[in-house]
Amino acid sequence: MKRAHHTLMALLLAPLVAAAGAAETLATPDLPPLPMVAAAINGHPTVAGARAGINLEEANRKRLDAGPHETQLRFGTQSRRDALANRNLQEWDVLLERPLRIGAKGALDSQLGTQGIDQAKLAVGDARHEAGRALLRMWFGWLRAAAQVAQWQEQKGLLAKQAQLVGRRAELGDAPRQEQALAAAAAAQAEYALLQANMRREVAASELTSTYPQVRLPANPPLVEPVPVTQGLDFWQGRIAEHNHELGLARGEVKRRDTLAQRARADRTPDPTIGVRYGSERAGSERIVGLVLSIPLSGALREAGAEAALAQTDMASQRLAAVQRRLNAEAAATFSGALRSYDSWRQSKVAAEAMERNAQLSGRAYRPGESSLSELLAAQRLAIEARLAAALVQLDAAEARYRLLLDAHQLWDLDED
Repeated sequence: MKRAHHTLMALLLAPLVAAAGAAETLATPDLPPLPMVAAAINGHPTVAGARAGINLEEANRKRLDAGPHETQLRFGTQSRRDALANRNLQEWDVLLERPLRIGAKGALDSQLGTQGIDQAKLAVGDARHEAGRALLRMWFGWLRAAAQVAQWQEQKGLLAKQAQLVGRRAELGDAPRQEQALAAAAAAQAEYALLQANMRREVAASELTSTYPQVRLPANPPLVEPVPVTQGLDFWQGRIAEHNHELGLARGEVKRRDTLAQRARADRTPDPTIGVRYGSERAGSERIVGLVLSIPLSGALREAGAEAALAQTDMASQRLAAVQRRLNAEAAATFSGALRSYDSWRQSKVAAEAMERNAQLSGRAYRPGESSLSELLAAQRLAIEARLAAALVQLDAAEARYRLLLDAHQLWDLDED
């Protein structure tokens, strides 16, 4: 009994343990918090519009369940002249009729209504996914601009101190005036670069917060080392195909077109109309009660409609194949980009560290006069470029991995169901 109790507890806790492990694996300190992301994506107008599409399809299902036919009431009156009696006879009749939806048409219409709602729900998921992609792109665009600001702020401070040092040395006669001008020019150039970087950051921040007002930008965004992609291409292609809403929409469209083709074939048998007629003739001296039945004769119009519906099914199947092929290509490109970005970051990190050591050596050589200021500034410029390139490639690697996770629904899985 005790062993059975432990087994039951293990089974109950297993999903929680797995979820905790997944949350630890997918720690994202360099992304906005998940509640903020959910509010931003669900509040996007395209998502709200797609959600309204569900209401539209629910109304459409009611229409399809009700059917295309309505009960009709017809009323007619006439006056007849009785020459023998030399009088006018008032006559009238009333006809109540309704077409009957026969065969499997009702079931097919109900199936079409359900399929429309399923498609609308998939459209909401696809809108969320696209909004998430745009949010991820704009977020990393702002991170890149913020990283450039941070680099140039640091460099501006270093070059300003260096310009002051060279200025004092020039006043004491330990350095030529040319070096003073060169140091001042380098400091001014760094200040200009910082101004440009601040402008780019403000533009990126404005684009992000205008599109997603729910997102709050941190004062000091973290720069986190990227995580390598461990699974192979087949895994990611399978995960992306399994959870892709666009692919689900294409598959659903094939099913819907197939149902429409069945409905068109069923419509080759016309719906009869049955009615009840009641009338008064010869000024009420005669009463008429009868049944009315009318049957349309099927012709080339209905046959052509069935053929067109079948052709549309084939078109939907080809669109599905095209979507599958494109998604596989996009998954392969995203996967390759994540791998190459990570490798590029590692190489750029090594290069930046080497350039930083070279700049430090040039600085130590300049102080006793073993090297010129131009050599020092050149080494510092190369170090700046290497650090900035490494920071940007680092963000590229992180974004590429997150894009892969997002497409595979392992990052922000915000489906309501």
